[in-house]
Amino acid sequence: MALDEPAPCRLYLITPAVLEPVAFAELLAAALDAGDVACVQLRLKDVDDAAIRRACDVLMPVAQSRDVAFILNDRPDLALAAGCDGVHVGQQDTPYKEARRLLGPDRIIGVTCHDDRDLAMEAAEAGADYVAFGAFFPSGTKETQHRPDPEILRWWSEVMTVPVVAIGGITAENCAPLVAAGTDFLAVSGAVWGHAQGPGAAVRAFLAAIAGARGAL
Repeated sequence: MALDEPAPCRLYLITPAVLEPVAFAELLAAALDAGDVACVQLRLKDVDDAAIRRACDVLMPVAQSRDVAFILNDRPDLALAAGCDGVHVGQQDTPYKEARRLLGPDRIIGVTCHDDRDLAMEAAEAGADYVAFGAFFPSGTKETQHRPDPEILRWWSEVMTVPVVAIGGITAENCAPLVAAGTDFLAVSGAVWGHAQGPGAAVRAFLAAIAGARGAL
């Protein structure tokens, strides 16, 4: 499975850092059934390997049965063992080359590049399936030290063919400049799972905002 791009900009959902898999499966299904979503990243923190494996076992079928890629944050070894579609690695995580060695040529590997064009070029040239820039806005999900300008997305989309993901504090209300700048994916978390009307309503709001931003170009 690959992160195909039939639409100009698609949603990339990141799970909360803490969740109970069975209960969360219902929320995930509601989000995915609300409209086009490209990918789900399982991002659990401060849990043991067994908890990650259990979450993969419960949540991965929810995504994959809907033809949505399911990737794991940080851990290519567990991604391989659990049968995930790929992994996302940060600059302090497993290096890209080691992740690729573990996962082979066919699984998705994305790389966090913060606001660094050189890091992104290096990742793309090494074979990364996507690069991620951010945080574009203040985020309640994780502490961030980097704040790129949306212009980095415009530059990337003009010079590179490797897909780019925008991340960090993105909401339906503030995403328009990122869509206009050419991001391939919007990585979103809190704005979906914390939405007052539920994750399905959040996904629909994002898709409407994306369509509106594209229509304004």
